[in-house]
Amino acid sequence: MASERAAALCNACELSGKSLFVLPHTDHLVGYIIRLENAFYEHAQTYYYTEIRRVKSHKEFLNKTTHQLLFVRHQFKIAFFSELKQDTQNALKNYRTAYNLVHELRAHETNILEIKTMAGFINYKICRLCFQHNTPLDAIAQFRKHIDLCKKKIGSAELSFEHAAWMSKQFQAFGDLFDEAIKLGLTAIQTQNPGFYYQQAAYYAQERKQLAKTLCSPEASVTYPSPDPLETQTGALDFYGQRPWRQGVLSFDLSDPEKEKVGILAIQLKERNVVHSEIIITLLSNAVAQFKKYKCPRMKSHLMVQMGEEYYYAKDYTKALKLLDYVMCDYRTEGWWTLLTSILTTALKCSYLMAQLKDYITYSLELLGRASTLKDDQKSRIEKNLINVLMNESPEPEPDCDGAAVKTAQKLWADWVSLAGSNVFTVGVQHLVPFVQCKAKFHAPSFHVDVPVQFDIYLKADCPHPIRFSKLCVSFNNQEYNQFCVIQEASKASEVLENLTQGKMCLVPGKTRKFVFKFVAKTEDVGKKIEITSVDLVLGHEAGRCVVLNWQGGGGDAASTQEALQASRSFKRRPKLPDDEVHWDSVLVQASTMVISRVPSISVHLRHDPPALTNEMYCLVVTVQSHEKTRIRDVKLTAGLKPGQDANLTQKTQVTLHGTELCDESCPALLTDIPVEDLRPGEQLEKTLYIRCGTVGSRMFLVYVSYLITTTIEDREIVCKCHKDETVTIETVFPFDVAVKFVSTKFEHLERVYADIPFLLMTDLLSASPWALTIVSSELQLAPTMASVDQLESQVDKVVLQTGESASECFCLRCPAAGSVEGGVATGHYVICWKRTSAADSLPAISTAITLPHVIVENIPLHVSADLPSFGRVRESLPVRYHLQNKTNLVQDLEVSVEPSDAFMFSGLKQIRLRILPGTEQEMLYNFYPLMAGCQQLPSLNINLLRFPSFTNQLLRRFIPTSIFVKPQGRLGDDASIAAA
Repeated sequence: MASERAAALCNACELSGKSLFVLPHTDHLVGYIIRLENAFYEHAQTYYYTEIRRVKSHKEFLNKTTHQLLFVRHQFKIAFFSELKQDTQNALKNYRTAYNLVHELRAHETNILEIKTMAGFINYKICRLCFQHNTPLDAIAQFRKHIDLCKKKIGSAELSFEHAAWMSKQFQAFGDLFDEAIKLGLTAIQTQNPGFYYQQAAYYAQERKQLAKTLCSPEASVTYPSPDPLETQTGALDFYGQRPWRQGVLSFDLSDPEKEKVGILAIQLKERNVVHSEIIITLLSNAVAQFKKYKCPRMKSHLMVQMGEEYYYAKDYTKALKLLDYVMCDYRTEGWWTLLTSILTTALKCSYLMAQLKDYITYSLELLGRASTLKDDQKSRIEKNLINVLMNESPEPEPDCDGAAVKTAQKLWADWVSLAGSNVFTVGVQHLVPFVQCKAKFHAPSFHVDVPVQFDIYLKADCPHPIRFSKLCVSFNNQEYNQFCVIQEASKASEVLENLTQGKMCLVPGKTRKFVFKFVAKTEDVGKKIEITSVDLVLGHEAGRCVVLNWQGGGGDAASTQEALQASRSFKRRPKLPDDEVHWDSVLVQASTMVISRVPSISVHLRHDPPALTNEMYCLVVTVQSHEKTRIRDVKLTAGLKPGQDANLTQKTQVTLHGTELCDESCPALLTDIPVEDLRPGEQLEKTLYIRCGTVGSRMFLVYVSYLITTTIEDREIVCKCHKDETVTIETVFPFDVAVKFVSTKFEHLERVYADIPFLLMTDLLSASPWALTIVSSELQLAPTMASVDQLESQVDKVVLQTGESASECFCLRCPAAGSVEGGVATGHYVICWKRTSAADSLPAISTAITLPHVIVENIPLHVSADLPSFGRVRESLPVRYHLQNKTNLVQDLEVSVEPSDAFMFSGLKQIRLRILPGTEQEMLYNFYPLMAGCQQLPSLNINLLRFPSFTNQLLRRFIPTSIFVKPQGRLGDDASIAAA
């Protein structure tokens, strides 16, 4: 159905089926639209291609002799159609050809405007296409070529402002193209950005303004010509760049000079109505935005100054002042004094014309200063105007101001004069360069509270004439001192500029004036800083109109830092001045001082016997003696560990005043504000401190004594709090070293012990103290896993050890059963109770507990012990009894053998096999018969356990003796004497 309707429609319209496009209301509408768009695109391409061929066919019949203008026209058409055809490469090529043909035309005063206009159009197209092709360097090169070719084609001298306007437009258009390309992704740099082209456009706009001012200022009687020579019948020009009164004229000769003259006059009169400042400000604003974007601060400041001046010429003084005030800070910081002076001069004119009192005073203060490059006569005029303003009189007009604006300003100033009342203007000069310099300097970095605080204020004037101020006041961070630091001089308003150099507040130009201040600090400010927060110098009278010059801190202004740096690097010798004068550069600002406590007149001595021993009650005697001339009261003592040390030291250090009891962890490391009785002159007292140090190492202890004393200063009686502190470093060492070892009953070293077999615990106590130690007692505290064989008693009671001496004890112990504890069985603690021998009897003894090492306990299947005399005698029977004890729960089968020795004969079982029941004991008796005297090897007993092959004879020999001392055979008399003895 749809196909039939489509065929019928095509037949009715006499169209082919391909020319019919359907746009259905479906989800695929976009696809149908793209298909239609492609069809339109093909038709458009075909149309523009046909047009290009038509123009080229016309061009073939032209020759450069008679058709130069048509060559340009046809080449431009070809390029324009190629651009519409979206063939930008061919369009660019043809535009370049057209541009070259334009400059081949013969230029004359009558057609120069038309040539420049066409060149401008074609140049715009070329640059735009270069930016589109992402070849910005080609665009910049083309634009520079265009400017070089056209900048000297001025044309009629009477209309030279037209050329400046055309040049400005060229730079503006290229700046717009450049900025548009950047927005589309092009990257610009600091040295090549649109700001430079906007700046140049503004420059030519300013040149246009100057030329128009010169050429377009005919007499007021001259009226606009009638009929208007700039009007055409159609209301528009037939060809761009031609004059309305001679359109289509190709001749270089002027057929009607009078008509030409009237046309030029009409253009000049129209130019006079153009608001040039708006054009210039717009271009400068664009340039500033670009330089700000590309971080070019100096270029931005320079152009903002030009904008301010342009606003001034446009009589928009508020905006001019705002811009100029903004850039002044940069020029002050960098020290561009000539530029700053020029800006300040313009700003002063703006403030005068608006009758802005505070701004006028501020700029006058700075133009009179040392940074100003004005001549002395100009400074004198400004100084006189400033004083007139302060005397509530109108200042004289600033030079080179617009006459109408001056009359308006004078009325505004007259209104100010008629206003009665107080007008006080405070000007912060910290960031300016005023005509008065100020420096504040305390005599010292710190003052004792019983000494008056003294400081100087140095002032120096840089204005042309001596000037009298009415008041100088200094403000501090503690405002209670402000009342003591005020100098005020009563004088008439008319005396401000009189040459009264003897006045207290009169400043002579170039000479440094010093003002000395003194006040007594408050006792509450001890330990605090007194800072000068501001210095105020009043010019004028507070009852009428005055200006307060306010310096923050200790003075200085925007140029002070740079000048101080130059002075420090200068090797120039300073001229010698009279004693009452100082070199300004030699004065350094010191705006703060500390108030410190009065110098104490007491002595603090510390008496002690270092080093301290761990955990002892170390005695530190503090002796305080007064050397004051009057009684001191409220004496307090703070003593102990100095704050700020390791936290572990604080936890392991205790200080107390009571030495009869041991310190515990509840005692602090620092005792504060211990009350002490008052002291008369020359009187002294002692305080004993007891310190307990729980760990070894160095500690710093502080002893701080504070007191109150009444003293007189500047006829005022004040109560001063004085203090004196002493610090001492005390080394803490161990009092002794304890060595513990386990040995067998034969005093052989044991790495492990055997269950239920006695062994010996030996302790060696070595004194490491440089002082004599008294061992009060010792105690062995056994663990539950250990038992003593005999009674445990101290063997070192009341023993005194000198440095390096040692005391030993021996304890016989046994471990009832072997444990399965990894790392061994705990033995217990060895507690030593000791004190210094030189310590007072009232001091308690110190108990030091030594943790005994763990010991490895093993089970043994068979224990063998021997009973034999302590010595033998040659050829006398020596009975030996061996006890074999089964330590297991099993029946033990063992083989016993005795190996003979050359030194002995013996009787008894040489080899036997035994069976010992669990927990029972078997005795074996032997009689040894010594044959030789001396220390002899006993016959060796060897036992082989059938159930425990690991039980070796080497282990057996730990329990039984292997040798004995044999005496020689004596005579009967000797034996009787021995028996009698």
